[in-house]
Amino acid sequence: MNEKELQELVAKATRLKDEIRKVMVGQEKVIDQVLSCLFAGGHALLEGVPGLGKTSLIRTLAASLGLPASRIQFTPDLMPADILGTDVLVRDEENRTDIVFRKGPLFSSVVLADEINRATPKTQSALLEAMQEKAITIGGNRYELEEPFIVLATQNPLEMEGTYPLPEAQMDRFHYKIVMDYPDRSEMEEIIQRTTGNEVPEAKEVMSRGEVMEIRRVIREIPVPAEVRDYAISLVMASHPGRGPEAVNRFVRYGASPRAAQSMLLGAKTRALLDGRVNASFEDVKEAALPSLRHRLIMSFEGEAEGKTTDGMVRELLKDIRP
Repeated sequence: MNEKELQELVAKATRLKDEIRKVMVGQEKVIDQVLSCLFAGGHALLEGVPGLGKTSLIRTLAASLGLPASRIQFTPDLMPADILGTDVLVRDEENRTDIVFRKGPLFSSVVLADEINRATPKTQSALLEAMQEKAITIGGNRYELEEPFIVLATQNPLEMEGTYPLPEAQMDRFHYKIVMDYPDRSEMEEIIQRTTGNEVPEAKEVMSRGEVMEIRRVIREIPVPAEVRDYAISLVMASHPGRGPEAVNRFVRYGASPRAAQSMLLGAKTRALLDGRVNASFEDVKEAALPSLRHRLIMSFEGEAEGKTTDGMVRELLKDIRP
């Protein structure tokens, strides 16, 4: 890729981010991480208290891409067929019957899985299988999901009664876990101004399906120096008890899987491209480490009793494992 082509891709990605920022106030890092998931071909788990704009962010992303979007409100009575679709018996004008497959809301490009931890494990598994395979199999028939396909699942960390926490093996399938925090005072003022007047900003399409796939292809081609790759591997290896710093050995029960290294390197490549560079750096890996690792570490009983968090453990790793 020559310099001109690179700058054109960077400009397109910048326009997409600017369009999202017309609606979203603040949350710069969150927007960057969601775009990283989109361009890396992964999925995101967003966690934050109600009212921070999780749903608005996802709806704005779909509008900016001009792609079909769907929202699934997860509840305990939601069944797999409700999200995947089902075969139905239909009758035509001549009174002949036929079995037709009616697609569910998963047959979309941008899927909001709202409060995913409120659905039963059976329904969660149906969603996560589609995320992994990018296809759905029903009644012996396989239906491919059109790319780009991205699931953005949300979790409310406050109300945990009546929820079904995602198993660790299924959490591992999310490219990033993104934590949304409260806005500061100036951002709060801007939010109020934008949303309480007569004109509420709306996003317009600024990037096509083909352009998303082109950026994905280019990101895969970005080279990663051997020492940068080794640094990502070292971070993952050090997250395993018995191989890491004292805090990890004491407070972590299970470390990150190889998917964590894949997420970090793809996240580093994406950050490099969006910054106009054609090679990933140590800083890119560091930036991708927290959202890549925080949901892949399992704390020990001692760690939970001491109030330790996975975010704290990742920061320990970044402090102790030097490039």
